[in-house]
Amino acid sequence: MGYIVRRLEFFLITVWAALTINFILPRIMPGSPGQAMLVRFHGRVSPQAIKTIEVAFGVNTDQSLFQQYLQYLANAMRGDFGTSLTYFPESVGDVIKQGLPWTVGLVGMATIIAFLLGTLLGMLSAWRRGGFLDSILPPVFIVISAFPYFWLALLALLLFAITLGWFPLGFAYDLSSSINLSWSFAGEVVWHGFLPAMTIVVTSIGGWILTMRNTMVTTLAEDYVRMARAKGLPGRRIMTDYAARNAILPNLTGFAMSLGFVVSGAILIEYVFNYPGLGYLLLQAVQGEDYPLEQALFLLITVAVLVAILIADIATALLDPRTRTAG
Repeated sequence: MGYIVRRLEFFLITVWAALTINFILPRIMPGSPGQAMLVRFHGRVSPQAIKTIEVAFGVNTDQSLFQQYLQYLANAMRGDFGTSLTYFPESVGDVIKQGLPWTVGLVGMATIIAFLLGTLLGMLSAWRRGGFLDSILPPVFIVISAFPYFWLALLALLLFAITLGWFPLGFAYDLSSSINLSWSFAGEVVWHGFLPAMTIVVTSIGGWILTMRNTMVTTLAEDYVRMARAKGLPGRRIMTDYAARNAILPNLTGFAMSLGFVVSGAILIEYVFNYPGLGYLLLQAVQGEDYPLEQALFLLITVAVLVAILIADIATALLDPRTRTAG
């Protein structure tokens, strides 16, 4: 329990630090939301309108910096991050709600599939060290993972969408359809998401395979594994309960961080496939100088990573009790 309390304290302090940095950065950068809106409308905005816009974006010069900070913290606790400049007059919260399910569905599922397959293949490669599986899979996937995401995405589009016509060119569903809870619409989403998901899996699975294989090889040389073999325990039990259970710990931490970064989306993948996720929104926000949307997305990514690390710490403590006494 003490270990979990310490991790929760670290989590809360880090979230507070992230909120503070997120508040300070836009205020030390040149320009303001009002000026950005003034440029967008070619100067045809009155000073009163600019003042109203800045207040809507959370910048109220009538308040002291400390008062603005307290107001920002209060708004953040309520999930109120102001109005989006790019999608004006929609609120930042509404814009994020539209993109979050697509990113979690695409990048989240692809990350989980890559982790499970990579960990399993890495475990089997180490268990049959020097065999056919160990000689082929790790080198092939490591070479593939060296290719950039966007290059493989463009290659997949050229081959499977343009040349063969098996998959659509992009977006999350057919533009002639409306979002609904039906099997036909779910099939559309899977069909449109197959190529970007495949690209993410193929380019990320190599790291999971190599990490699990190397850690598993080291774990198989430990004394407790040798003792299990000397006792005549079944090979499958030694592989899963003794070797894999400890070898998976580094992969588990990396997986947790990957899940945290799922929220940011694979920006280049979403851009190439014109996929309406958070990665695409973040790119639009940067290009449009949409500070409120940038702030909210950066904070969301930070909190997601911290939550994922917290869950990984707790899971690691359950799998390996020795970590509970560390730190």
